[in-house]
Amino acid sequence: MFPHHREREQPIFSARAHVFQIDPTTKRNWIPASKHAVTVSFFYDANRNVYRIISVGGTKAIINCTVTPSMTFTKTSQKFGQWADSRANTVYGLGFATEQQLHQFSEKFKEVKDAARLAREKSQDKELANTALTIAAPQFSQDLSDELQSPPVMCVNGPEDKLFRSQSADITLSSEKERIKKMLSEGSICEMNLEAELFTLQDSNSKLVAALHEANANVEQWKKQLAAYQEETERLRDQVAELEAHGGQGPSDLLKDELTQSLEELEALLKAKDEEIHILQSKKADYHEMEHERDEAIHRLRETEMRNSELERRIQNSEQNLNNSLEERDRMDSEIQRAIEILDIKIFDLNDLRQSLVKLIDK
Repeated sequence: MFPHHREREQPIFSARAHVFQIDPTTKRNWIPASKHAVTVSFFYDANRNVYRIISVGGTKAIINCTVTPSMTFTKTSQKFGQWADSRANTVYGLGFATEQQLHQFSEKFKEVKDAARLAREKSQDKELANTALTIAAPQFSQDLSDELQSPPVMCVNGPEDKLFRSQSADITLSSEKERIKKMLSEGSICEMNLEAELFTLQDSNSKLVAALHEANANVEQWKKQLAAYQEETERLRDQVAELEAHGGQGPSDLLKDELTQSLEELEALLKAKDEEIHILQSKKADYHEMEHERDEAIHRLRETEMRNSELERRIQNSEQNLNNSLEERDRMDSEIQRAIEILDIKIFDLNDLRQSLVKLIDK
């Protein structure tokens, strides 16, 4: 007799903005919650009579905030505004493309806040009225005998109790889903970080391999040059020895000085080449260390993939349990509805019987 209609949340206003959250450690710096502008919407839940601000980036909820009368949206610049959510213990910031979009969002925030305040006042007035009626009912039972032809109060309270229990079940199931989504997102973030680290190591590895190949090629070239310099040195030494054997002064002394200078230059060049070879050998050791780090990153990535598989299995089990819970809840709702209908019929029958007894007494 009192069908239970479940209405879905409907968007009442939407705007695009860059979303930020306050740094929980410093409480001063802003942390971007989205890489680009996303849609930020006001939603109205007719069942719970509440207003929410929701923004989704990909498959993750960036903002999920219930608007309360105590919230205030503050414009901190021409295109930026913020508000605090005490339930989530954070502060949200929105950066808009134009000042007009910021003004529209601010005005809509005020309207939704006022509507939330009115909804709360109506709910409180309704609770006070129900309490007053419950207290005054024994004193005015005789005067209200004619009004018993309408559905009694307990008939109305039945669906309200049912709605309360259904909403409690919805909140429990929603919290379970949020927990599962959080577990999956944490695993995905960890896997993405390890993949990024692996790609960085692979890029560094490829650069080191190219540098090592180039260094090896240079070493071979330097070895050839070194052998050629050594041959040239030996030839010059032979010439110096030959000149000394023939004796004589003047031009031979000048040639000897030139040869000695050339020999010193060649020895300095050889020393510089030896130092470059040592540097390349040290780089080769760094390359082996990078290979070891890459192997460790691959191992961590595999472990993360295994953990993600386990999380997916647990999520599937949780979803199955949620589906079973939903089916059980629907079954209980139908049974409660049938019981309510039976109670309504019984109450009407009792009402008819009471009226018949009143008529018999009057006669």
